[in-house]
Amino acid sequence: MSGSPDRLDGRVALVTGGSRGIGQAIAIELAASGASVVLTYRGGVQGAEETEKRIREAGGTARAAQCDVSDLAAVEALVKQTVADLGGLDIVVNNAGITADQLILRMKAEDFDSVVATNLRGTWNVCKAAARPLLKAREAGRIINLSSVVAGMGNAGQSNYAATKGGVEALTRSLAKELGSRGITVNAVAPGFIETAMTDALPDEVRARLLEQIPVGRLGSVEDVARVVRFLATDAAAYITGQVIPVNGGLD
Repeated sequence: MSGSPDRLDGRVALVTGGSRGIGQAIAIELAASGASVVLTYRGGVQGAEETEKRIREAGGTARAAQCDVSDLAAVEALVKQTVADLGGLDIVVNNAGITADQLILRMKAEDFDSVVATNLRGTWNVCKAAARPLLKAREAGRIINLSSVVAGMGNAGQSNYAATKGGVEALTRSLAKELGSRGITVNAVAPGFIETAMTDALPDEVRARLLEQIPVGRLGSVEDVARVVRFLATDAAAYITGQVIPVNGGLD
């Protein structure tokens, strides 16, 4: 374990979907705490390169890698390459996710399937590929999955997305039981409404209604989420596993 329970020096972290938004903030936060970070992207290489540049300019270590997490073979190749290049793998953050929102009466089957393939199957793919290398992390193995407030509260027009996030939480609890005896903790973080490009596009009246439901009176920041992920990745969280941590400002 690292010298300080709050640091990640010498650790190797894989962050999927690390090119923008919450994933970008997580990659930066882990690197700032001393981890060497591999961040994945499926499209949008510019955002991935910008994240990599920001981390390196701050003195951290990072590299971007294109990977579609719904493709198990691609994920396995990425994990194998990460271990070969960096000497191991200690931390996995499953952040990659997509949406294809629509009311169920209008939702196409392929929109349901594509969201499941990336958000749920993709998370399982990464956990499966990373499990064996994480066994060698000497009590430092960490899996942190990104869920969502909608897993618990539901959301009209997001039956596909909400279903995947509920599945991610169930997967988290099951893997925590499978892997806990091997020194690997598995937890999930469930953000509420976070300031991202998606929420920036909300009409003023919709934003106002949201704020009325949030006791702290503001939307969350990507850094609010990233700091919780960082904590779960450190030795300070070594006795926490199988949990879903809400980061939602008190939203029910």
